[in-house]
Amino acid sequence: MTEIDYEQPVFTRQGDATVARMQRLVDDTPARVWAALTTPDILVQWLAPGEIDLRLGGAAKLNFVDSGIVINSKVSAFEDGRLLEYSWSGPDQPLRPLRFELSPQGEATRLTLTLTEPATEDVGRSCAGFAAHLEMLAAALAGVPIKFPFETFKAARDAYRAQLAATG
Repeated sequence: MTEIDYEQPVFTRQGDATVARMQRLVDDTPARVWAALTTPDILVQWLAPGEIDLRLGGAAKLNFVDSGIVINSKVSAFEDGRLLEYSWSGPDQPLRPLRFELSPQGEATRLTLTLTEPATEDVGRSCAGFAAHLEMLAAALAGVPIKFPFETFKAARDAYRAQLAATG
């Protein structure tokens, strides 16, 4: 079964933005993890229905039907099989770059997710959402997709908000 080893995010401030860097060791190959990040049939199992045109400037469209959130963005960084970045926002919203980086770690894959948001937004909540989605990613890679794990989200949200408050 595919597992993800959870680590706490690292939060930093860059001007008027908060940057959250989350790393996970995914017990699967970089090729399979990349496919999960980019293939519509797998993407829907852990993130949302949508498609990403895998090229610099390509469209990144995701539709979170249950929450009403629609992402309509462009790919802002791309290296096939290793790096994918697009904004986690819709038209007329501030840019919220979301960056996935993959590197092999023996038989596993180091997944680094970097999220940048305006400092005025609830970054702890956003990171908690991604912690839950990364749990869903592990399940999808294991062939046993799960629904959004609200308990993971709530626990992570509280922990990340406390971590952010402690760092000022």
